[in-house]
Amino acid sequence: MNSSFKKTSARTKALLLGATFLAGGIFSEAHAQTAAAGGEVQEIVVTGFRRSLAESTNAKREATGFQDSIFAEDIGKFPDTNLAESLNRIPGVQLTREITGEGLNIAIRGLGTNFTKILLNGNQIAVASTGRTDAQNQNREVDLDMFPTELFNRLDVNKTPVASMLEGGVSGSVNMRSARPFDNPGRSINYTLQGAYNDNSEKWSPRGSLIVSQTWDTGIGEFGVLAGVAIARNKVLTTGFETIGWTNANLACAGCNTNGGNGFNFATTVPANAGNGLTPGTPVDAAFLTARNPGTSLVQLSDALIPRLGRPAYNKGDRDRDSALISIEYRPSDSLNFYFDTLLGQANRKFERLDMNWVVRNSNFMVPLNVQVDQNNVVTSGTFANSQFFLEYRPYEEDLEFFNLNPGMSWQVNDWIKVDAQLNMSKSKFFREAPTVLVNTPLNTGLTVTYDNTGGNFPSITSNRDLNDPNLGWTWAGGRVNIQNERRVTKTKGAHLDTTFGDDTLNLKIGGAWDRADRSIIALDNSPAWQQAVCGGGGTFQPAPAPQPACDGRAGSAVTQGALASFLRPGPGGFITVDWDAFKQATNYDAFSDAAPFSTSAATGARSGIINEETWGGYAEFNGTSEFRDFVLKYNAGVRYVSTDQKITGPFTPPGGSAATGFQTLGSRYDAYLPSFNASLQMPHNLLFRLAASRTLTRPDPSAMLPGTSFSDPSAQSASQGNPNLTPFKSNNFDAGLEWYTGEEGYVGVVGFQKEVSGFTVQGTNTIPFRQLGVPFEALTAAQQTAINNRGGPDVATVTVTQQVNAGGVLTIRGYELNWVQPLTFLLDGLGFTANYTRIYQSASGAGAPPVAIGVSPYTYNLTGYYEKGPASIRLSWTYNDDQISSTPNQNSVPVAQLRTDARGQLDMSASYEMDWLPTSPRLTLDVINITDEDQRQTFEYPNAAFTYYKPGRAVLLGIRGRF
Repeated sequence: MNSSFKKTSARTKALLLGATFLAGGIFSEAHAQTAAAGGEVQEIVVTGFRRSLAESTNAKREATGFQDSIFAEDIGKFPDTNLAESLNRIPGVQLTREITGEGLNIAIRGLGTNFTKILLNGNQIAVASTGRTDAQNQNREVDLDMFPTELFNRLDVNKTPVASMLEGGVSGSVNMRSARPFDNPGRSINYTLQGAYNDNSEKWSPRGSLIVSQTWDTGIGEFGVLAGVAIARNKVLTTGFETIGWTNANLACAGCNTNGGNGFNFATTVPANAGNGLTPGTPVDAAFLTARNPGTSLVQLSDALIPRLGRPAYNKGDRDRDSALISIEYRPSDSLNFYFDTLLGQANRKFERLDMNWVVRNSNFMVPLNVQVDQNNVVTSGTFANSQFFLEYRPYEEDLEFFNLNPGMSWQVNDWIKVDAQLNMSKSKFFREAPTVLVNTPLNTGLTVTYDNTGGNFPSITSNRDLNDPNLGWTWAGGRVNIQNERRVTKTKGAHLDTTFGDDTLNLKIGGAWDRADRSIIALDNSPAWQQAVCGGGGTFQPAPAPQPACDGRAGSAVTQGALASFLRPGPGGFITVDWDAFKQATNYDAFSDAAPFSTSAATGARSGIINEETWGGYAEFNGTSEFRDFVLKYNAGVRYVSTDQKITGPFTPPGGSAATGFQTLGSRYDAYLPSFNASLQMPHNLLFRLAASRTLTRPDPSAMLPGTSFSDPSAQSASQGNPNLTPFKSNNFDAGLEWYTGEEGYVGVVGFQKEVSGFTVQGTNTIPFRQLGVPFEALTAAQQTAINNRGGPDVATVTVTQQVNAGGVLTIRGYELNWVQPLTFLLDGLGFTANYTRIYQSASGAGAPPVAIGVSPYTYNLTGYYEKGPASIRLSWTYNDDQISSTPNQNSVPVAQLRTDARGQLDMSASYEMDWLPTSPRLTLDVINITDEDQRQTFEYPNAAFTYYKPGRAVLLGIRGRF
């Protein structure tokens, strides 16, 4: 592991340990005071799920805009492992899950995750992680799996903005409110201890939390301290199937290859040892293909789709997380409050990823036999002689750290002036080691694949050889090894000042904000040097453009061809694996990994670069309440102004160069005015009508702004480059809703909404002076410098730049939400349900706008039934997302092909029983996640063309929870 990251990790561990000791110290004092009071136990304020539902209902009723909230017991008592999973139960919120089943990030109302603004105690944050397996997270996504539910008291999803709210979420914003000592004045001690069983790994993993809070009246004001820790250990195993896309063969015949693709070739003659009754040297021509594939024409065979790298997938490892919260409050008087929140977290994920790949892409050695296709030209069955497989072994290790500091104050100066001020700072660091070992089966040895795609969730790819045999003849020829590490750092800082003039019936709120966000992604790649040492004959490494030796296990290699089998072992997934401990020691892996040099892109395709954003904002906002007979009108109107300066830095590769030689920085600036209006009208019979109109923005994708300049001609007249001048996405929003409050926690609501989103981009050209490219003139070739001087010099000569440019298209999203929370006490005291449904319609007009937003289900719904009475509580919750489009068209050069995600539902259960006659009133808990063992599946355009398939399994959590 990288040494600098180890030092930082040690500091984070020390802070986490300090939080644990602080919690223990408060616990000891609190316990002593409890004993002195004769064993008296103080009841916590939030006592049950029904009460938290009532608080959520009341918060919704009192809100002026469109807002949904979840309160403490609601969060802590759902079988959710992090905040993302809790938010998934709110109408209009859609969850992205890791292949292990754990929730990662969310999307709101028809737009992707990067259009949702995530706030912590009202301040922006960023997490440096890379998202779901094989994702890049180069945009503005925020992974929420770092945030355990136990340390938070309230979540607010704001679907319509107010001027005082930080901008950045076209689809909405989420504010995560961490716990503070005066949330429960006096003494409060809460603990949980759970064992989590995953039925895939068949192992138990511990989880636990301790949150201790104490407030004192000191004579010079009230003082409070809260300290909490939450620890989770998780042993996971996910099996599945992957393809890296689908493709078809390149055939030369009339009418062939009309549907794109053309990702490989069949053998031109029958190879030696092909088996299957084939005669070596026989031409594989049109006559041969027609005779050997009866019922399938040459045209059909040319467009027949099979997986590019069909492979069973095996992922096993540990996902560990430690989190700590320290919050201090001081209240010198009833009108003045100071607070200081500190949130810490670290995660370590260590896992092995094994794939056994059937080699199709770029191949030219297979012979197809008896191939059959369906009406979409997806291959349903066939035999492929002279096939080849390769093992891809990847032992990943990821370390993630996060900390956030948030001091602030609130001062009620007098009856009509209130001042709120906040500072914030957060930093997150991520480092991933991602080595790869790839070895092949030998060609021309009679290996045959029997392919069957006539049923099931993915095709069956069966070899006539034992791929779990280390002595099968595995070879370095065509193989490789890689060291592709990645380091990320995100930082945020902010200062906010808000002043309110007036009272609750009429007030003017004005304020200003300064925010800064920095992000760096640095790829580190030492693959060529390590490969030369491992299988390229060793010796002194010379980087490109010097010739690079092939990976063939020649003499001098750390792992020669003759020794290769000794590093292979039968694997747990039905195919071989690598003895990694022995392999990395024999190949000096650690030294090569620590010395990995800078690279322009990571293994996931994420591009190296740095973005700095500094934003100044100001707003004015009117709030008022008016009463007329039985009607109460609440309204909010305001405008927010923001000005953003951006600096985008990325590597520059000179013309003809083989590697980046330096960095270039480009800058931009933009302003925006964001008006908003919200109103609610309380009417007789417990009816409430809402109306809202607003403009929101989301800043552009940083990865589309990274320079990455390259020239395509010797005269430097044409170049390609990222565009730092991309303008933000903007949306005009309209919302209307009606709610009926039926009593207790119950209400029925319907909301209609519309968003008109602009700011999408297309590939275009701009003609600019050379100097604006940000490329050093002296970095050009002599011929290019001469050509530019002949056109007037670098300040005058123009260059036509191909880059992403803003287009005028508009994506219109219309939809509605239905929400029903209903206690059924008239049937059985303690019985009730919650239900919500969201429907989304999308349409596009103009250039550049996508026909639909990527990764959004047309409809989603949640249904929860609950019973809570006395010591017993049980809840069943079903969450469903309809199928969705997950990519743009033209996947793998097949024009019509888009990736699609199958519809998925998940059933969870939470049950508990309180033993209030025992000390700490312990409550036994049983949570079951994914009761019906639902899978995750994506397809390549057609339902029977599986792109990925994962089986995250079912989890059972058995534990105890108590309080003092």
